[in-house]
Amino acid sequence: MNIAQLLNQLPGAVAQGLIWGIMAIGVYITFRILDIADLTVDGSFATGGAVAAILITSGVNPWLATLIALVVGMLAGAVTGVFHTSMGIPAILAGILTQLALYSVNLRIQGIGTDLGSRANVPMSINKYKNMLVSLRNVGHMALDNPIWLMLLVTLVLIGIMYWFFGTEYGCSLRAVGSNQQMARAQGINTNTGKLVGLMISNGLVAFSGALMAQYQGFADVSMGRGAIVIGLAAVIIGEVIFGKLFRNFALKLLAVSLGAIIYYLVIQVVLWLGLNTDDLKLLTALVVAVFLAMPYWKDRILTRKLKGGKHHG
Repeated sequence: MNIAQLLNQLPGAVAQGLIWGIMAIGVYITFRILDIADLTVDGSFATGGAVAAILITSGVNPWLATLIALVVGMLAGAVTGVFHTSMGIPAILAGILTQLALYSVNLRIQGIGTDLGSRANVPMSINKYKNMLVSLRNVGHMALDNPIWLMLLVTLVLIGIMYWFFGTEYGCSLRAVGSNQQMARAQGINTNTGKLVGLMISNGLVAFSGALMAQYQGFADVSMGRGAIVIGLAAVIIGEVIFGKLFRNFALKLLAVSLGAIIYYLVIQVVLWLGLNTDDLKLLTALVVAVFLAMPYWKDRILTRKLKGGKHHG
């Protein structure tokens, strides 16, 4: 077990954590603000990567390609929103349907410009596309082209925008939709529109994250979003469990989610360094998420027992 090898890998884990942290903020919006378990993200993450890869390899500026990926992700969220609000399909099933459809859509997107039709993988070499926003190759040295600096800046700007938006009158109405739908309707808020907008914002951020990840790893893959919802939930729960008592402000809660993603990737890196078989990585992820999800429940149970014991003793 070489400590130097682990230390060399940690910056990469931080960079990945920051990229996935943006996706986790998207998950936070649906899971915590709208109170919806949205499974679209497994598909929309890959959609963001596919759109960015095709545009960048076609000569489009990477910033513009990444923003277009965000817009396409919002459209994916809108599809889930329409399934749920206009067709009465339960949110979790609506997300599964969109995710399923997006697999084919992503294959089609990645097949643009080829005679062969759909394809599962689009490579983007940093040698050929030198102006990509982030790259795994630059993570080892602490120069300005290190992806960590740009990702920190992008994360803080996004948190600022979300803090501002959810502080506006319309943003507050979205929060009301998630807190109490009946009360929101009584106040004259269109809850269906609120859910639609929330799903669009969430999946826009997820696709934005996918576009950055495709550039970071140097390729877009049709399966790159598999398990994204679990990683997003892991980041949300880890952030809440560790920083929940300290971070009360909404902006700080979003920051906690991003930090949760970094912690998740650092833990994964340490576990891999300790010799875990990579085949067991998904199993480990599921167990980590299950433990963190159970923590608030266990805390409540322990507190209830202590209170009952105190009363009985008195």
